[in-house]
Amino acid sequence: MKKTFYSNGKLLITGEYLVLDGAKALALPTKFGQNLVVEKSNNPEIKWMSYDADESIWFNETIPISTITSKTTLESESIKNTLITILRVAHQLNPNKLSTSEGYIVTTQLSFPRKWGLGTSSTLINNIAQWFQIDAFTLLKNSFGGSGYDIACAQNNFPILYHLEQQKPIVEIVKFNPSFTKNIYFVYLNQKQNSKSAIASYKEKKNNLEAQKEVINQITLKVLNAENETIFAKLLENHEKTLSTILETKTVKETLFPDFNGTIKSLGAWGGDFVLIISEENPQSYFLDKGYETIITYKDMIL
Repeated sequence: MKKTFYSNGKLLITGEYLVLDGAKALALPTKFGQNLVVEKSNNPEIKWMSYDADESIWFNETIPISTITSKTTLESESIKNTLITILRVAHQLNPNKLSTSEGYIVTTQLSFPRKWGLGTSSTLINNIAQWFQIDAFTLLKNSFGGSGYDIACAQNNFPILYHLEQQKPIVEIVKFNPSFTKNIYFVYLNQKQNSKSAIASYKEKKNNLEAQKEVINQITLKVLNAENETIFAKLLENHEKTLSTILETKTVKETLFPDFNGTIKSLGAWGGDFVLIISEENPQSYFLDKGYETIITYKDMIL
């Protein structure tokens, strides 16, 4: 008998990086996500196959159950070893799921291209947590690391306000459906950003961030209640300036699109994945001319 699990992708609208230090963040689950299908087999191994959105196979491995239950050190970094690490932590949190007498056939399927960065890892972790019947935030913390906002998006079908309180996730479902969503677009920057290395870089740069954290908290709360497009755009521009100072990095608009007539906001790790665009005119021709072909409306992206 097959069991199927599903998790939503995510976009972090405010609070990137500082969410790691307790700042409040607005995050939106996406219409795109990933499923995981599990079927029992008679062999003590997990046959794992992962499909990208275009049905191509991007990962195909067989992992003995004994490798997952083992405590031997994994020497190198690889997709396979990352998966083994996640499964080992899941097994530690629920040792009753795996046995030495049977195994599983597992397939995963993304509904978004893996390179987009909408949560290939977070949707996987949340799906594995559902399969093992364990807490996904604990699984994330003990394996991959991160703030956990992406896990909250994986589990919820509504906008969320997210923050860490004494390193524990606080998730609040909020209303966020501004009247000007027709002027909001998401553009893929043609390169996937490594969130682990981006977080490491942030941790090297950060000093005492209490003042900046409060600035971001206020921006996040005001964004939720922005009455019109002008106020919303100004808040996001102030957010970009604040993070630019902290990260000692130019904003994406300054770097790539200085002549664009509208607002551009980085989402998640700076330097890749998607940006949010606010524009009264359809910006498609502008970005296509610059070689950016993935332009998605708010309606088509957000749950």
